[in-house]
Amino acid sequence: MSSTQAPAHPARISLAVRNSSTMLRRNLLHARRYPSMTLNLLLTPIMLLLLFVYLFGDVMSAGIGGGGADRSEYIAYLVPGILLMTIGGTTIGTAVSVSTDMTEGIIARFRTMRIHRGSILIGHVIGSVLQCVLSVVFVGAVGVAIGFRSTDATVLEWVAGFALLVLFALALTWIAVGMGLVSPNAEAASNNAMPLIFLPLISSAFVPVDAMPGWFQPIAEYQPFTPTIETLRGLLLGTEIGHNWWISIAWCLGLAVLGYFWSKASFNRDPK
Repeated sequence: MSSTQAPAHPARISLAVRNSSTMLRRNLLHARRYPSMTLNLLLTPIMLLLLFVYLFGDVMSAGIGGGGADRSEYIAYLVPGILLMTIGGTTIGTAVSVSTDMTEGIIARFRTMRIHRGSILIGHVIGSVLQCVLSVVFVGAVGVAIGFRSTDATVLEWVAGFALLVLFALALTWIAVGMGLVSPNAEAASNNAMPLIFLPLISSAFVPVDAMPGWFQPIAEYQPFTPTIETLRGLLLGTEIGHNWWISIAWCLGLAVLGYFWSKASFNRDPK
């Protein structure tokens, strides 16, 4: 049967599940065999965390805590933003991986086989989200080791915070997949995906939005990272969430839908 012919509906669903599982295992094995990219992407948020805590922590905590606060005030403020930056950095690896598959001919080989076409992208997406979760756990453990605590958060708030991180990872992953599909090579994919780790630098990850220049505040406040960071801070630290929760969810859903249709159109546009 040709790869473009659709089997009966139940068989098609079963085929999609089996093929997606196979592609997921393939991508996870590939990541395990070549861990250098993941480690390199993890170094950026960890180095920024340590840099801002141990070099600027006293000054930053005095400003955020209204003076007289210790370094732990700034650690609590900083870690949620670093976790979101970790997700952005991890998805850069997804863009590179997708672009590599497209340019090295493996996708062309898959298209000659009797597999569900969508499973190729689904395997990348699920694998990327799992890698994002593991990266967040690793960076979060570093944050706990240097003093981050969330003693007031309930179990429900922890679950909601975790769900928000997964949703954000899913949204950025679909955008990264689209970037990888339209990039001519892995180097271009890495460069195209750099905004995913650059945007946290101009968000509320490191300093409050109201401490920024007035003309810049709307840019920092309404980009995807800031409302998500503020929502995560509210869930874990008990700060005011306000309208940030629905802005964050709207950004996540909007980016996920945009990335999905962009990726689907780009993937189908390639020669069959």
